[in-house]
Order: sequence, then C-alpha cells, then structure tokens
Amino acid sequence: MSVFEILTYPDPRLKQISVPVVHFDDELRQFIIDIEQIMRSSPGGVGIAAPQVGRLQRIVIVDVSRKSKIEHHGRLVLINPEITAYEGYTKGREGCMSVPDYTGNVMRAERISVEYCDEHSTQHTLQTSGYEARAIQHEIDHLDGLLFLDRLVSRRNDLFRRKNYH
Repeated sequence: MSVFEILTYPDPRLKQISVPVVHFDDELRQFIIDIEQIMRSSPGGVGIAAPQVGRLQRIVIVDVSRKSKIEHHGRLVLINPEITAYEGYTKGREGCMSVPDYTGNVMRAERISVEYCDEHSTQHTLQTSGYEARAIQHEIDHLDGLLFLDRLVSRRNDLFRRKNYH
C-alpha cells in the first residue's frame, strides 16, 4: 500500500513549479516505484507526475502500453524532461487523477521530441506522437503547475463531468 495520496484540484500545491532532480539515488528509485503503483492502480491511469503526490521535483512516469492499437515506447520514467520540438496540433479529450470528476478537450502537439534522464541518470532523447505524446505533455504540465483545466479549448464547451457508471 502506498504512503502517498493523490492531491486533487484545487489543492494549491498542484499550482507550484517543480525543481530539477539532482540526486539519482535509491531513495529516488523507491519513490518512482511507489508512485508507479499509484498510477497502475488507477483505472485508465497512463501517467503520473511527482507533484500529484506533493513532491515538487521534475519526475514523470508515462506508460500507455495498456491502450490497444497505439504506438508507444513502453514504460517511460522521465526525470528533468524538456520538450525540445513540437509539430502539428490536435484537439483531444483528457482526464486526470488530480481532477477526478471532469474530462476536457485540450489542444496538444501531435508530435514531440523530449530530452530527459531515466532513474539511473542516463540521458535520453525520444521522438513520439499521438496518444503517448499527449500523455507526456499532460504530465510535464504538472511540473510547471498546470492542469488540463488551464489548457481547455473552451471552458464553456470543452469541460465535461465524468460519467459515473456505479
């Protein structure tokens, strides 16, 4: 069982900017394991960012491999990620563990290049597109204190109450 809980809107900690990771140690790797468990236990969870559990460091995990028929790179741990190139824009529906009652339409780049370190401080560059690119952009927004609510195409027409199937 995780010791962390997901912060939800309007918790003010979700609006803070995260700092870069400088120590790549066993404590960091254990933290990544812990928050990945939270992500995987959430229905439909494909990403999580450290600020969502109150740790204001630039750490993101994305894994869209559970979605069928989409291109992906498997489990990605992105530490100190920086998007270096954007191409094309498209509107898509997003949800968030920190905004559990709503989904919304957000414009995102269709293709991105991102530079990052993994949990062992190895530098990587990744080019991706589609749903995986959208998930990475969504999670990196958390590192800059942004939620999908801040990027809605229209607050009037593009915010939807999540359907409750209970």
